Amino acid sequence: MCGICGILNFDRRKHIDVRALDSMSKSIVHRGPDDFGSYVDANVGLAMRRLSIIDLQTGHQPLSSDDGALHIVFNGEIYNHQELRKYLETARGYHYRTRTDTETILHLYEEYGIECLSRLQGMFAFAIWDARKRRLLLARDRFGIKPLYYMCKSNQLIFASEIKAILSVPGITPELNSKRLPEYLSFGYLSGTDTLFAEIHKLPPGNLLQVGEDGTITTDCYWNMPNGLESEVRPDAYYVNTYRELLEEAVRSHLMSDVPLGMFLSGGLDSSAVAAIMTRLRREPISTFSVGYDETNNSELPYAQTVANHIGSVHREVRVSKDAFFSALPKVIWHEDEPPAWPSSVSLYFVAKLAQEHVKVVLTGEGSDETLAGYTRYSFTVENERWDRLYRLAVPAGIRAAIRSGLMECQWMPRDLQRKLHHTFLARDGESWSSFYFDNFYSGFSETEQEQLLSQDLYQALGSCYTSALHFWNHSSGDLLHRLLYTDIKTYLVELLMKQDNVSMAASLESRVPFLDHPLVEFAASIPSRYNIRGLTGKRILKAAVADLLPQSIINRRKMGFPTPWRAWLEGPAMDYVEEILLDPRAISRDLFKPHRVRQIIAEHRSKHRDYGDQIWRLLTLELWQRIFLDRDAHFGSGIGVSAAQASHDDVMQANSIC
Repeated sequence: MCGICGILNFDRRKHIDVRALDSMSKSIVHRGPDDFGSYVDANVGLAMRRLSIIDLQTGHQPLSSDDGALHIVFNGEIYNHQELRKYLETARGYHYRTRTDTETILHLYEEYGIECLSRLQGMFAFAIWDARKRRLLLARDRFGIKPLYYMCKSNQLIFASEIKAILSVPGITPELNSKRLPEYLSFGYLSGTDTLFAEIHKLPPGNLLQVGEDGTITTDCYWNMPNGLESEVRPDAYYVNTYRELLEEAVRSHLMSDVPLGMFLSGGLDSSAVAAIMTRLRREPISTFSVGYDETNNSELPYAQTVANHIGSVHREVRVSKDAFFSALPKVIWHEDEPPAWPSSVSLYFVAKLAQEHVKVVLTGEGSDETLAGYTRYSFTVENERWDRLYRLAVPAGIRAAIRSGLMECQWMPRDLQRKLHHTFLARDGESWSSFYFDNFYSGFSETEQEQLLSQDLYQALGSCYTSALHFWNHSSGDLLHRLLYTDIKTYLVELLMKQDNVSMAASLESRVPFLDHPLVEFAASIPSRYNIRGLTGKRILKAAVADLLPQSIINRRKMGFPTPWRAWLEGPAMDYVEEILLDPRAISRDLFKPHRVRQIIAEHRSKHRDYGDQIWRLLTLELWQRIFLDRDAHFGSGIGVSAAQASHDDVMQANSIC
């Protein structure tokens, strides 16, 4: 586990600024406090920060080939590297100097070139400089578990594990990518290759980027989610048993470590299943870590304790207070590089800090919901479509149009009920699936609300907020459920994984996601929809697969989805702070939003006339993000003191309480 970065000047006569490379490396020292290294050759420079997990003694990077022609910096873990090593040594005659998986990638590249990517099983982002071909290769794992960003500017390519490393290069001025504001306001994150920073891009999951000798840049997709639905009808038992076998093998491979490891345990089905399998495989008590709150309605700590007692783990927990949450928020924004999509990022930061005091690696339950239809919104959308078909068969078009118009114009109906009905077949009429993405239940600002919010000039200049999601939806195949899962894996899941990686690495902690072992995901893609959901219940295969491992009260409990008491905390002094930040002259001078509309949102939320919790989160974190990254202000907001420590050794922000 590391942080990687580098610079390639397209002009071979322009040598690397070693100080710039060193600044990039220092900006991500939290990703690798154990070791660091760099390689510079004329117009190319690679650097890394290492969190030592495998081969603690000889795993130094950058690593070079025996002939000195290839150089690699690597972030991640290759779980099948022992099998690959055995093949490379015995069948292909390669000699190893280390025990690291980094060297396996290097030898695979020597043997197969870019085709080596199809043989890797794990999470990774790496860069290989091929001095013979004068070619730079960047690659990212299939699901985007490990991040990788890049920027092309001033006749050079700059890349890094985190955006802040790119921004540390002299001459790079951060700017808001205002064209993507509609997507951010709607979803809370950006899909595709764009970030909220102008000209800084994400390398998409399952993609590689090559820069040739002449500076030509090409990107290619080396892996995509399969449309693996089988025509053969198989019984439930086949899917249940096969999934259990593959899940156990995924967990077993993810236990590879030369340092202590543990488990993030929420008490939900996913993390509990991994923890139970982990306990069986290790045959000893494992370390589990949970986060919660004094507000019991939002805390899963009792469920986590139930599971910990059941599997006999050494269990530790942390409770996050309102003051601690707001105090840590600027720090979390700095570590995520972009505004956090969900308040749970802050809670994750606290449990990562707790875990890091005892272990260096944790396994997590991320990825199950998006591959096995665990969210209620999947089953709701499928049921909605079924009723939509019946509705259009039974009710004439004119009557349907009158009902739809009545829903849109109804003034007496409670607003929450009206909003829910807008997402049903009554309002969608033939496009019920679209409620999943367009003005969906989880949307911060609908298109209508964005027109009310955005400044007039900005609104007229911007396009649709749905282009990224629609791109993946239009490239999906299969039945409705599998198209929904595919689109979420390409969009929503990528953001979840970025949060998981950046926030855990903020505490110098490696997190692993066995549910996203790609053979397991490819099998899950072949499971017919009827075996995954029934009514509004999802993940039927997983529930059956681990029925012997967990109490039924855990297997069948209602999903909470890593809740935080954000809405309960958003009152009193917290709302005073929000108003001060969002309506002060600096925020207004950005001319992004209409001040009177922001003022109205705050007033209506204060009076409890309407719940604007999600919208306020988007506006607040966006403004704080702009102050931290665009303004590069060391002190902002009433009661907040932040130091980005751009030139310091550890580059860790400090924040005082705001409440």
